Amino acid sequence: MEFKDYYNILGVDKTASDEEIRKAYRKLAKKYHPDKNPNDSTAEAKFKEVSEAYEVLSDPEKRKKYDMLGSNWKHYQNAGWTGDDWFKDFTQQGTGFRFSGSFDDLFGNIGGFSDFFESFFGNSRRERSSASFTDIPQKGRDYEAVLNITLEEAHKGTEKKITVNGKTLKVKIDPGIESGKKLRLKNQGGEGINGGSKGDLYLKIQIEKHPLFEREGDDLYYNLNIDLYTAILGGKKEITTLDGKKINIIIPKETENGKVLKIKGMGMNKYSFFGRGDLYVKIFVSLPKNLSYEEIKLFEKLKSLRD
Repeated sequence: MEFKDYYNILGVDKTASDEEIRKAYRKLAKKYHPDKNPNDSTAEAKFKEVSEAYEVLSDPEKRKKYDMLGSNWKHYQNAGWTGDDWFKDFTQQGTGFRFSGSFDDLFGNIGGFSDFFESFFGNSRRERSSASFTDIPQKGRDYEAVLNITLEEAHKGTEKKITVNGKTLKVKIDPGIESGKKLRLKNQGGEGINGGSKGDLYLKIQIEKHPLFEREGDDLYYNLNIDLYTAILGGKKEITTLDGKKINIIIPKETENGKVLKIKGMGMNKYSFFGRGDLYVKIFVSLPKNLSYEEIKLFEKLKSLRD
């Protein structure tokens, strides 16, 4: 049978305070708890060992009696003495320690622990809740929800009001935010367990599709239809930007269908940075329909000139 060094198991000094012992136990219990390590026999054994150590060291009386046992454990175990024998002998050595009654009366009927514990501290007769993970404060569950915003709101930034558990909250959205970004609302999730803190609420941003603009990173793309004559002769076309400004797009002469014009600094606001992306205008040339007799004759003349 192996001696159980409870201080070493919890990773604390023999002079550790109650708070240090409690913190060490919580950390190790969370790490090795069976719920977090399913079908892991090694973790389960470690969890039981940690719980056993905490059972003794967290109780001032049990800790005191464990410290009395000290390095003499093997001498008494090899002699085949019981826990009661050990304390009787300890009394006869003139330590001033006095005890009458059974060993179980002294340490209580503690169950579910190692042979070392039972050999010196009594047989198992009842389950102890102190070995349970449920005694440890646990953070509440995190929640996630989707928050829809327009492309304009994503560009300019906005403030949304949402209701969580009957409480109205204001959510600030900075300019330039991207779809898929998660905003954390601290302590707005599930209730904590055993005095633990509340969980958090994560809002996933989803930007609605825009009828005119498409976004790629910080840049915007816009499809512009022009007539054949403007494409050939050149000209101007007015468009309204995402932030509501009206600007003139200069169409160069002989602009081909599909040509992309770059308007610098007229894209999305950059998230967490200064500046803006660019606006890319893609040209689509519309051919004239329902031509008159005169128009057809003119196109035929133009064709003959090109030939």
